[in-house]
Amino acid sequence: MNPAAPILILDSGVGGLTIHDALRAVLPEAPVLYAADFAGLPYGDKSEAEIAARVCGLLGRMSERFQPRLACIACNTASTIALSMVRDVLAIPVVGTVPAIKPAAAASRSGVVGLLGTAATIRQPYVDRLHAEHGRGTLLLRHAAPELVLAAEASLRGEAVPQDTVAAAVARLRAQPGGAHMDTVVLACTHFPLLSGALQAALGPEVRFVDGAAGIARRIADLTRGQPFAAAPPRFVATGDAATLARYAPALSARGFAPPALF
Repeated sequence: MNPAAPILILDSGVGGLTIHDALRAVLPEAPVLYAADFAGLPYGDKSEAEIAARVCGLLGRMSERFQPRLACIACNTASTIALSMVRDVLAIPVVGTVPAIKPAAAASRSGVVGLLGTAATIRQPYVDRLHAEHGRGTLLLRHAAPELVLAAEASLRGEAVPQDTVAAAVARLRAQPGGAHMDTVVLACTHFPLLSGALQAALGPEVRFVDGAAGIARRIADLTRGQPFAAAPPRFVATGDAATLARYAPALSARGFAPPALF
């Protein structure tokens, strides 16, 4: 294994930084390459065929160019649709991100669990299977909140979070039958933990959030155990245009990233 071979993290935007942050906590010396597909953002309003083709194509080209040791699809929407196809294409381990229904069901005392995600995520049969296998005995309330993806992107750029947008999404989740007893919410989009403060304010302190970032980081650590790492600042590449990329530069610099570049 080349010590400089990076761990590749791909997301439609900056939501996967929540996984990057968790990964740095357990593997601070690992070389990381973060790829944001700003040109394709958001994934949640695209068809399954569009998402599969885009994610497979991007990861194929990036694997050839950057020679990563492992790839992580840091997007629930892309993982629930394209993970198996990507694993068929790439010759390296591929880690996906799926809704954390199992730990949420275990943590809930009321038996009512909410799930916030994109439209593409919550309609996937994969979510039904996760709930059937790991959430039996719980009521799962689902709400598609694609507007929160763009709110999270704006937040990382240093813009004000639209509290009314967050409050409206929470209200629609809670308005469903049984919502008054909801005590746990699955953040089924890697963007949403970036809005945890606003979401907590809207839902109240009695509701806990569950996401998969820490578990994904542990899985990557397990798959790379014993491999040599050449310590280097994490790198950030993106599709899209230079003007868009420049708006994220301060937040990326604060996380220790080298100057970002277009892919």
